Amino acid sequence: MKIKPLGSRILVQIKEGEEKTSGGLYIPATAQEKTNTGIVVALGDKDVTVKEGQEVIFDKYAGTQIRLDDKDHLLLDMDNVLAVIE
Repeated sequence: MKIKPLGSRILVQIKEGEEKTSGGLYIPATAQEKTNTGIVVALGDKDVTVKEGQEVIFDKYAGTQIRLDDKDHLLLDMDNVLAVIE
């Protein structure tokens, strides 16, 4: 399925949380913290200041979560994007 965000929204693939601690212990999925970074995979058609493929930091509780191709994504408004990671 392909999703095209409207207006100033973007679609971000959420980066997976750490599965292992620095000491080598595995963290179960239910105990992993929700990350607030991801890769931009689709753009809306106006006032979008990021590009596909860029890694971004977004508000922790922002957006609408969707599952596509067995991966978690967020549909975000550009106002919820805090920074681009270079």
